[in-house]
Amino acid sequence: MKRRLVFVAIGLAAIFGVMQLVPYRVSNSPVKQEPTWDSGRTRQLAVAACFDCHSNQVNTYSWEKIAPLSWWIKGHVDSGRSSLNLSECTQGGGESDDAVETIREGSMPPGYFTWFGLHSSAKLTSAEKDELAAGLQATLSGWNCGDDDEDEDEDEDEDD
Repeated sequence: MKRRLVFVAIGLAAIFGVMQLVPYRVSNSPVKQEPTWDSGRTRQLAVAACFDCHSNQVNTYSWEKIAPLSWWIKGHVDSGRSSLNLSECTQGGGESDDAVETIREGSMPPGYFTWFGLHSSAKLTSAEKDELAAGLQATLSGWNCGDDDEDEDEDEDEDD
């Protein structure tokens, strides 16, 4: 029985080691264009609560680079960036409704983001959430900071 447990432990350690060879981690591209912020305070709140998933300026803890946790985090960051990337904005045609709505309904930033005291600056008070939502509404009006163009391309492809 002991011998079997040793083999299982060695096998699990080997699998864990091989998992580290899969280069699936968050990477940051250069910032292309941020929107013109309505105030420094809005940007400050966005950096605290949004930038770690919705920008090209993601900060991760060193232990978040260890697989399989790194895979999970990369998936969340990729998803966040695809819906709103505050580092890759273009002027014209943008809407702020989705970002503002998710903040006001309380789904952003997600609760698990601040578990165990992590990302404590993202734990906003109700007043700060209201302030961020109002600031993003003013800031993002007229800016496109998401992959709306890709959705339109996909719709066009489906019509063909």
